[in-house]
Amino acid sequence: MNLNDKVRTYWEKEPCGSGTLIVGELEPGTKAWFEKIESHRYAVEPMIHAIAQFPRHHGKKLLEVGVGAGTDHLQWARAGAECFGVDLTQAAIDTTQSRFAMYGFKTNLQRVDAEVLPFPDASFDIVYSWGVIHHSEKPEAIVAEIKRVLKPSGMFIGMLYGRRSSLAFKYWVRYALLLGKPWQSFADVVWNRMESIGTKSYTVAELQKLFSVFEKTETIPTITKYDTDHWPQWLSKFFPDSWGWYIGVRAQK
Repeated sequence: MNLNDKVRTYWEKEPCGSGTLIVGELEPGTKAWFEKIESHRYAVEPMIHAIAQFPRHHGKKLLEVGVGAGTDHLQWARAGAECFGVDLTQAAIDTTQSRFAMYGFKTNLQRVDAEVLPFPDASFDIVYSWGVIHHSEKPEAIVAEIKRVLKPSGMFIGMLYGRRSSLAFKYWVRYALLLGKPWQSFADVVWNRMESIGTKSYTVAELQKLFSVFEKTETIPTITKYDTDHWPQWLSKFFPDSWGWYIGVRAQK
């Protein structure tokens, strides 16, 4: 299997954010299950609302690359966007479609590899992708496709993983240093140990280069709960955002 096939196999088991550690024994696909996924997501990742700013994009045509369990996708619909979505897995498409039907919203979903998007040039006002592009074999291909399908002055909004982060350091200690392999890099550890195989992580400079095909790019490093877990609270409160596992991106075509 190529890398994207391995990534698909991993995420077909359960859409991102819907694991048993989050939902417990709740029955999949029920309203209680969806509500638990949503409440947990925004409790742990409150920065999503600050970066996405869903209500500001009422009436715009939106494409989400990697819909997962449909949590953010539903926020775009609630904000009045015209929603389209793609995902590498059928599990995510089915879950999101079920969620939208339950809450009375409409979306157009397709299971595709986002390295080649099935939309004409200049189709969307907004393309959104939270924590997805770094799983692809060719992130640069997805970024090029995102730019292609955006309208002139359209906006990409999303997040990719930060390599110079507290979380990456903790993973390096656990999976490299303590295993007697201190020569392994943070990038090696993230590639092999973080979620699906082949996960990438970036510096701010690398993300600026990745999105250099856009007219203007803003990067927003953010400390997360994943960075501060297992550190003394008195210490972790001094961690700068530059050490954050999440790097938000806004890029204008």
